Amino acid sequence: MATEENTDRKETDRKKADRKEEEAHNGGPERIAAPTAMRRASGQLAQMLQCEPGSVSALKATGDGWSADVEVVEIERVPDTASVMASYRVYLDAQGQLLGYERTRRYGRGQIDR
Repeated sequence: MATEENTDRKETDRKKADRKEEEAHNGGPERIAAPTAMRRASGQLAQMLQCEPGSVSALKATGDGWSADVEVVEIERVPDTASVMASYRVYLDAQGQLLGYERTRRYGRGQIDR
């Protein structure tokens, strides 16, 4: 029995080593898909800021993950067009975990870019 356990353990260790070597060769673990990155960027930012997520206005793959621009409602007012919106740039790693964010713009909901 001990021999079987040792053989199983060696095989498991070999598989782990092979997986690590393959990840290193391929540049690391596989990147999540774009739709998943969009949902995670929006959801994690809303959770951090404790405000309602609006939409993802931009998404770009980076060398080590994703960069997304997420629009959020910062101050809700009546009528809706008087609400204050903000655009945040969100940085995710390849697996979709939040690395950081920064506010890039604040504007009125009814404002149109020129």
